[in-house]
Amino acid sequence: MFNQNLEQWLSKIHVRNMVNADVEVINQSPLVMMGKGRQGAVFQLSDDVCVKVFGNTEDCDREYYALSLGQHTNLFPKLYGKGPLYIAMEIIRGVDLREYLQSQPLTRTLSAKLIEMLITFKAIGYERIDHHKRQIYLQPDGSLKVIDVARTIWRDRVYPYPRKLLTSLGEENKAIFLTYVKEMAPAVYQEWLHYIRMEEISRQITAILLSQSSESEKVNSKNKILLTTDDEKNYAIMLEGLVHKVFKEEWVKLMLARGADLDTIMAKIDEYWDQRKLGATGNSFESVGRYEGDRLSNGNRFHDRGKRFEGDRGGHHHHGKRYEGERNHEHNRGKEKKQDKNKKHGVKDQKHDKKKGKNHEKDKDKKRPK
Repeated sequence: MFNQNLEQWLSKIHVRNMVNADVEVINQSPLVMMGKGRQGAVFQLSDDVCVKVFGNTEDCDREYYALSLGQHTNLFPKLYGKGPLYIAMEIIRGVDLREYLQSQPLTRTLSAKLIEMLITFKAIGYERIDHHKRQIYLQPDGSLKVIDVARTIWRDRVYPYPRKLLTSLGEENKAIFLTYVKEMAPAVYQEWLHYIRMEEISRQITAILLSQSSESEKVNSKNKILLTTDDEKNYAIMLEGLVHKVFKEEWVKLMLARGADLDTIMAKIDEYWDQRKLGATGNSFESVGRYEGDRLSNGNRFHDRGKRFEGDRGGHHHHGKRYEGERNHEHNRGKEKKQDKNKKHGVKDQKHDKKKGKNHEKDKDKKRPK
């Protein structure tokens, strides 16, 4: 059935795939090109037979396999042969659904045939139960034929409803078609509506996530100002202040738990850190500002009895007050604990005195003559 010159003619046809565009074709053969698409170009061999030439072998193998799955039905063109980059098949004539609906209404009968087409897709094993209206041809007898089915198989992820078909119909015909689906297949209609709604929600969630991503990028571009470890000198000072703060807080907790006096604790801590500072600087202070939690290294105190920053205590030889939340608060807590303790002892002493008084009265009563 093949023309003996087919291989020679096809060697003079070069098809190259393009990105998001129809293929590029160089035709130096006598064959007339009937049309082209994203995967290949179609050339007429005879009145009833055409050959589709592909830009790569994967698309060729995929379409041939998809067509072969439906050869026992009347929905697909008949296959006549295959090469590494071509498929010989039946020419599908008629009018495509896109052109038909420009002048004719979408009837109940046509809608039923579209539903049957989707049922056939599912029955023969296609992964994508969907098709664009321009690839669906209405025949003179009212039946349908489909072409370009390569993308219906070997798919990992597909829309779980015929989104491409519904979208290609346009809003008006989409509403008409769904009305007929609701009437003829109500369960299918409800499932499609569910998936349409899920798609809308998915797009809303995606839009929110994308906006959050752009906000994160803005923050990420500005957050370097918060970093402190790049500068080694600054990092050493920050780390020393951190150790000082942790030591001071934990030591105070421990000594208070043992019942030690708060003023004595703070004086000992300041004395300890003064000695460490003197040892580190060769018994001389440098005019370097200390971070929160450290004493001022130049020896200056707030002689006007001003308060120290949070976490610091005035030198024990200058009697400076500390800022709110530190020494005064802890000292008051210590006093309150002592007062509570004294109150408890006072209550016990009163009870003891009363008990002694009662016993004394009893002894006096015993000694009285009856």
